[in-house]
Amino acid sequence: MTKQIWLNLPVKNVAKAKDFFWKIGFSFNQQHDTPTSTCMLVGEGHFVVMLFEETLFESFSQNKITDTQSSSEILISIDAESREEVDELIEKVKAAGGNVFAPPAESQGWMYGAAFADLDGHRWNVLYMDLSKIPQ
Repeated sequence: MTKQIWLNLPVKNVAKAKDFFWKIGFSFNQQHDTPTSTCMLVGEGHFVVMLFEETLFESFSQNKITDTQSSSEILISIDAESREEVDELIEKVKAAGGNVFAPPAESQGWMYGAAFADLDGHRWNVLYMDLSKIPQ
């Protein structure tokens, strides 16, 4: 049965995308770098997000890429260990040229999060959940 899952994202420029994600704290498996793709690792479990230049992505998806300026196909959510970590990541996103479309805020009394778009318009959500405050 299935042992792993990874996410494939189209990007306009692999080098620029890699630089952006490096600046906000993600790491990469250099063994899988090519001029048109890179392997980004997310979190302690090293969840794989492959970044492919758009023409390569279209060649194997056999579908047109979504216009991220006018529509969304996915919202990628990542966790944070604290409210401060949410704030720190959002500051890194701003410094690296990303677009914060939902600034850090509390939600439902037990969640604190924010959302941003990367250089290619893919939308990301970062969320800290204080499980001790969940209504019973």
